[in-house]
Amino acid sequence: MTGKYSFTLRTEDRRRPLPSKIIIGRQDTETIYHVGLKLLAYCYFFRDRLQIEPDLKNDNIPFVPDLAQLDYELRPALWIECGECGVNKLNKLAVKVPEAQIWVIKRSVTAAHELLRAMGRDELRRNRYHLLAFDQTVFEEFSALMTGRNQLLWYKTTVEPIGSPWSDNVAPDNESEMHFDFNGLWFQMPFHLLNF
Repeated sequence: MTGKYSFTLRTEDRRRPLPSKIIIGRQDTETIYHVGLKLLAYCYFFRDRLQIEPDLKNDNIPFVPDLAQLDYELRPALWIECGECGVNKLNKLAVKVPEAQIWVIKRSVTAAHELLRAMGRDELRRNRYHLLAFDQTVFEEFSALMTGRNQLLWYKTTVEPIGSPWSDNVAPDNESEMHFDFNGLWFQMPFHLLNF
């Protein structure tokens, strides 16, 4: 591991009782963008039992998710990949975690569409995957503010994650925003939701 990033979290959104602090580690192969994707995914998808890089203790699943929520039988109910994720891995996940919602978080809409094209080319199962893609310029501005110790105050999101208790199950490719303050700067972070 090449670094740890501490985040003090507060929320004005009663539906997201975020913990007061989380720590996200950065592996040797990961960039600061990967840490930023994990942080925003954690806040956006927050629910009971959501964990960062949990040990699944399951020999049948040879992968470690960036984030996951386990059900009461310790099976993944939500699986989130941040940043780079190969089509082959996604194809295997559809089989290995058949009950889980699978999400891929991308730092740009262009990267999300490239992944969608690759998934179509390799004929992955339809209606199995969801993608969340940020506006690259705003996301990179946010990531550039990251230090070892950070403060985030979450206000709201205008579209909730599909499958959450407060979701409207929005149509694919719907653009919306996350509203938060990060290290003293205000962000209205645009994002798109896409389905495959």
